[in-house]
Amino acid sequence: MGLDLAALVSLGPAVWTPNPLLFTAASGLLLAGYFLAASVWGLIVRELGGPSIPAGEAIRLFMIANLGRYIPGKVWQIAGLAALAKGRGVPATTATGAAVLGQGLALVAATAVGMGAFLAGPAEFRRWGIVGAVIVLAGAVLVSIPPVFARLARLWFRLSRTEPQNAVGSLHGLRWLALLGLSWILQAGAFWVLALSLDLEGALVPVASAFAAAYVLGYAMIFAPAGLGPREGFLILFLTPHFGATSSGVIAVVSRLWTTLVELVPAGLFWMRHLAAGPTVPEGPSGGGSS
Repeated sequence: MGLDLAALVSLGPAVWTPNPLLFTAASGLLLAGYFLAASVWGLIVRELGGPSIPAGEAIRLFMIANLGRYIPGKVWQIAGLAALAKGRGVPATTATGAAVLGQGLALVAATAVGMGAFLAGPAEFRRWGIVGAVIVLAGAVLVSIPPVFARLARLWFRLSRTEPQNAVGSLHGLRWLALLGLSWILQAGAFWVLALSLDLEGALVPVASAFAAAYVLGYAMIFAPAGLGPREGFLILFLTPHFGATSSGVIAVVSRLWTTLVELVPAGLFWMRHLAAGPTVPEGPSGGGSS
């Protein structure tokens, strides 16, 4: 990638220090994207036949469970969410099914947003971008066909050894996918603002979408907790044509610290509140689809 690590280490502190106002704006956008994804999980729980979880509660449980992403393997986040949701009267199978289904759709949404990194990049990237765009389009079409999506959902639940209480329709899938797509647009836009805070001015689409593309490719590396290492490598690869190798290395490192900070600080506060409050099980039958 042409990255000079010695040059990266020798850079002065000014290069690593973001503009406070833009950094705050980027952090707010990223947090909004996280909170929207958490709210979608709560929506999926309800539409799978689980209890209605207030948005604030869904966000709290989801953010705490996200701490599991920092443990190697991809199951701890989902397992933690199922355990935490049990205290809200959500059956473990419903909570897990919602998390698994939501994660699958979120990856499709992130892939769609990340296509810009390929299609707006150098010629050697575009070939892969066209292949990815075809895959995303095919996935969206399959989600929109009721019988096909129902079968795919059943297969997804069977592989995850979960079972929803309610049938899943294509309208559900399209709504969930659209909301998760908006979540990823917010997160990608937040990364672009982060780049601006470091005085790195680049076109919105290739820079913002690089964040989503690097996330998906980092997620595929099962051995890496939260994609640590591979995600940064792919991010540098995507951004080097726009910023150069050294500046891309800077933003890759800063973005890792930034995403960790924005995720862990709220999660830690939510966790302390959770410990103080203790589990709360709502009254009435837990299988109802409304509050």
